[in-house]
Amino acid sequence: MMPIVIKLMILAFVFMGSRAALPEENRDWPCFRGSPAMTGVAASILPAEPKLVWTHESGAGIESTAAISDDSVFVGTQDGELLALNFADGKLRWKTKLGASIAASPCVAGGFIYVGDEGGTFHALDPASGKVLWRFKAGGKIISSPTPAPDASAPDAILFGSYDNVLYCLDPKTRKPRWTFQADAQVHCSPCVAEGLAMIAGCDGNVRMIDLATGQQKAAAVLESNFGACPAYADGSVYVGAISGELLSVKCADGTLNWQVKKEGECYAGAAVAGDAAVFATRANKVFCLDRGAGTQRWEFTAKGKIDSSPVIAGGTIFVGSSDGNLYGLSLKDGRKTWEFAAGGEITASPAIARGKLVIGTSDGAVYCLGGMKNAER
Repeated sequence: MMPIVIKLMILAFVFMGSRAALPEENRDWPCFRGSPAMTGVAASILPAEPKLVWTHESGAGIESTAAISDDSVFVGTQDGELLALNFADGKLRWKTKLGASIAASPCVAGGFIYVGDEGGTFHALDPASGKVLWRFKAGGKIISSPTPAPDASAPDAILFGSYDNVLYCLDPKTRKPRWTFQADAQVHCSPCVAEGLAMIAGCDGNVRMIDLATGQQKAAAVLESNFGACPAYADGSVYVGAISGELLSVKCADGTLNWQVKKEGECYAGAAVAGDAAVFATRANKVFCLDRGAGTQRWEFTAKGKIDSSPVIAGGTIFVGSSDGNLYGLSLKDGRKTWEFAAGGEITASPAIARGKLVIGTSDGAVYCLGGMKNAER
């Protein structure tokens, strides 16, 4: 028989492990792609066939990907309103008119909600009331979703790009830039932040690695194509698709290519990266799963419409929306369609997943929350 001391030690480790797993399972979705590294991987697992939990009709088209923090969902609309919804039932908590159309995802960090609009204004709001606390004016429209910088080299900073060709790193205390980086064309993508670097793929054809502390470029990959998608970081490399259909893996240390693969369709969706898989989507109605190490294709899936929605991996399932009005669940292993939800309106926003529920908006103004009652009550 096993000695009682060993049994107690095993039970203690099991208990500690389960306790440690809880924060992962209940993690919020505070920014675009779920984390500053832009991996598009959810800590929470959804049911095999998620059911509709609630619907909120905003009255305006939605391209903005939702942010989920604590018990609230935050999402922007095409008529320039930022909405706060109750995560449990979708009821409106507050809405604030910001002005120009909002395509960027909101970001919840450091006690603020941040979001930029297409008029070029970057806003910081109070999450509880929706009151605008301060604003910063960029020189061009803002499609780029803000990214927090938890890294010690730039604590509490918030980064975003603009059509004035600038990547901004703002200090929330001074409400001014700590630094700015001047690219050679518009910064459409959302910045990826990891390992002391801010990484952008720009309309100037560069995939740039910028020092988070100083704003100085450390490396870059220069390509003939332009980029609209955000890079995703994993293990010293970023993964990003180009408007030309080139899918890339780039080393952050020196900007050299690990691999480059040509696929059909323009790529505006951010890649999702988990384990040894990199998942891309394009406007040729395609979702591709590539081997992260070699760049070889494992499978592809064809939707009925183009895909600008960035795929999200939750457990063994990929969730992605399409302009055909459907939200798809695909097997990460083989690309087989395992589930489908007919939203009706076109989906260009990306899924936001937290605590067993998925939230996504559509072009006809609906915000859908899907999950399972058992998961939703956790």
